[in-house]
Amino acid sequence: MELFLQQVFNGVMLGSTYAVVALGLTLVFGILHVPNFAHGNMYMLGAYVCFFLIATLGFAYWPSVALAVIFLALCGVLLEFLVFRPLRNVPGIAPFIAALGALIVLENIVELVWGPEGHRIPNPHPGILDVFGIIMTQQRLLVILVAIVAIILLQLFIKKTTLGSTIEAVAQNKEGATLVGINVNRVSALTFAIASGLAALAACVIAPIFMISPSMGAMVGMKSFVIVILGGLGSIPGAIAGGLILGLIEAIGGGYLSAAYKDVFGFGALVLILAIKPTGLFGKEIKGR
Repeated sequence: MELFLQQVFNGVMLGSTYAVVALGLTLVFGILHVPNFAHGNMYMLGAYVCFFLIATLGFAYWPSVALAVIFLALCGVLLEFLVFRPLRNVPGIAPFIAALGALIVLENIVELVWGPEGHRIPNPHPGILDVFGIIMTQQRLLVILVAIVAIILLQLFIKKTTLGSTIEAVAQNKEGATLVGINVNRVSALTFAIASGLAALAACVIAPIFMISPSMGAMVGMKSFVIVILGGLGSIPGAIAGGLILGLIEAIGGGYLSAAYKDVFGFGALVLILAIKPTGLFGKEIKGR
């Protein structure tokens, strides 16, 4: 039982990270209806910015996290303006190719600056708690706590603020939002800023636990797409549920079967769930496009 509970805790920690990253991806998809393949590498870049601020400039951990989130939010605006906005109304696969190009450019820039080898951010909270036999490090608990706070704040922003309402309006019906005077370009840039900031936040809080590398964004990006599809395209509750489900499947499968195949378990679950419910757990038909 202790092993099971330990893996559940690890799964919730991983799933919380995945959910925060996937939230940004599902927001962007809701606005553009184009998968942002570069999203995983924005996550990776956030970890490296945090590492640079701590290791090179000597900043403390939490100020580095805040600055990395702000910097990646600005990078998200730049990515939207340079790559996605010019191709917003272009038919075919051009936006997909552009997103893949952005992915490759980001990975190669990081590899050029910091090298291909991995790095590690010093753990600012190395304390360990033993709760009924479950080993919980303070940093892992912080990952879960930060994810909960980020999800709550995002939900409040979307549901309780005017800017959040405009994001929802554009996601539901872009043409209708334009007709009532909503600036779609501004909403799109804001959405990319939020999405990239969330990715950076997730990367910064989990980076002291796992080593960072230029290739780390590719797998996280793929898993984010799995989560978004699993939860239902454009569904915020679906992204949260999908992230937690994927994290639990990986942790429990890796703990009881083989850690080497934990990614296979997650993708296998996607196939199984979509075979039963093709629209995802919270998916529904998208109208008003």
